[in-house]
Amino acid sequence: MFAVLKTGGKQYRVKAGDVLRVERLAADAGETVQFNEILMIGGESTVVGAPLVDGAAVQAQVIDQIKGDKVISYVKRRRKHSSQRTRGHRQKLTLIRVTEILASGAGSTGVKAAIGTGSVSGGATAAAAPKAAVAAAAGDDLTQITGVGPAAAKKLNDAGITTFAQLAAVDPETFDATKVKPEWVEQAKTLAQG
Repeated sequence: MFAVLKTGGKQYRVKAGDVLRVERLAADAGETVQFNEILMIGGESTVVGAPLVDGAAVQAQVIDQIKGDKVISYVKRRRKHSSQRTRGHRQKLTLIRVTEILASGAGSTGVKAAIGTGSVSGGATAAAAPKAAVAAAAGDDLTQITGVGPAAAKKLNDAGITTFAQLAAVDPETFDATKVKPEWVEQAKTLAQG
């Protein structure tokens, strides 16, 4: 059985036991990660995703965080300019060993998802995670109040205010934990009531 997975903007055809060098992942050596963006699963029966295969995943163990080969970039301008520039680069990579290919049931494994440190999808996931965590852990989304952005909502949550009712009960002049505006309290009262 093999699978085609997508990570770091590249696609890899893998089977159990393969060792890969992928774009750097936010995981330490020895951890098990799960790739959820599976484009195809092959073997006895082939399943092609549209664009992803639902419920499929590839689990892998992180072997090490490494650097790729050095790439030299040399630029020289001819004739009158007489300028030249040399730059080197070593890409940060993660060395992984594929342990298992799951055709279904990927959501219930409890294994940490493989998220890149600098990838777009990883950044989007990391940016969306605090809002989801605040919404899940807290009762209300305080950013619905005009003038309360994500930073102010985080400060209010750190101060122990997680619901509209708690914010409505605050006296803006005597509350010292963070700055609370009187109009926030008024809006919180109306949102708490209905």
